[in-house]
Amino acid sequence: MIKLVDVDKYFGSLHVLKNYNLTVGEGEKLVIIGPSGSGKSTAIRCINGLEEPTSGHVYINNEELTHKNHIELVRRHCSMVFQQFNLYPHMSVLRNITLALTKLQKKTKAEADEIAYTYLDLVGLREKADSYPAMLSGGQQQRVAIARALATQRKILLFDEPTSALDPEMVQEVLDVMIKLSEQSITMVVVTHEMGFARQVADRIVFMDDGVIVEEGTPDAFFSNPTNERTRLFLSKILR
Repeated sequence: MIKLVDVDKYFGSLHVLKNYNLTVGEGEKLVIIGPSGSGKSTAIRCINGLEEPTSGHVYINNEELTHKNHIELVRRHCSMVFQQFNLYPHMSVLRNITLALTKLQKKTKAEADEIAYTYLDLVGLREKADSYPAMLSGGQQQRVAIARALATQRKILLFDEPTSALDPEMVQEVLDVMIKLSEQSITMVVVTHEMGFARQVADRIVFMDDGVIVEEGTPDAFFSNPTNERTRLFLSKILR
């Protein structure tokens, strides 16, 4: 479903992704981890068309993501959940979810509402449909953001550190929703620091450092027998 080939990304003189290659299969649950500044978020933003590689190629469903067609292509295949919830504060929860369905997908209000309630049920927030974002906790807002991404009914879901902006006690409620999603056939790429989630959900874990993939493997192999010294050092600091 996703392929990055020889991708380099510069921000000025800062070389963030270095000859980066990644493939994600249909239905695969891929978790990307690594220290801050390793290029994880840049990689996922290149997949979503929010950043354009300085060089190299990005493919989604065998179509190349280029400056010419990337917005249309991304909308057709991908939805993304960000660190910040990015909900419209002046709109109800229901309207936050149905806006793209009515404006971009040209669904009727009744159709959009039905879809929205389906995914509000999935994230456990149907009773908050008429509430506004300021009336919700951070965890609830992020669950609404996940429902909004799901409502587009795309085959690829991208998550960029979806729990990093949450208070610790709210993290698990979001992870529980993502664990539930992992049981579906949707393709998921998740940038996260949540090692328990990675161990439980990932089909494959990619460890990045300094703009490159240092190691990848199944959760069992990655956590039990990492082969790279940089990976072992990273895990020794976070798995105490």
